[in-house]
Amino acid sequence: QVQLVESGGGLVQAGGSLRLSCAASGSIFSINRMNWYRQAPGKQREMVAGITGGGRINYGDSVKGRFTISGDNAKKMVWLQMNFLKPEDTAVYYCNADVMEIGPDARINEADYWGQGTQVTVSS
Repeated sequence: QVQLVESGGGLVQAGGSLRLSCAASGSIFSINRMNWYRQAPGKQREMVAGITGGGRINYGDSVKGRFTISGDNAKKMVWLQMNFLKPEDTAVYYCNADVMEIGPDARINEADYWGQGTQVTVSS
């Protein structure tokens, strides 16, 4: 099993910044990719940013130039630096990890996990 724990959400005024953290733990052999998604009330979950184990990065169009994702494979952590926040960034932000997991039979299998989410609220 793998656990993802997010932190760093909160309330901030428009134009402000927040930094989200996600720590992965458990039976991880290697990390293929870690992503940040968000879901606002009444809307579908959308991909915000992602980083592969090799460091390849991509962003959703709505956050390009404002958000920065970074990661540390050794620490099994990923961060999302969010600058110039807008009210429309208000959402629950979820950490997602695509990992190679060590199963109970010692076999290595690809698996996908989600964190519990952290609320980000941007006031106008």
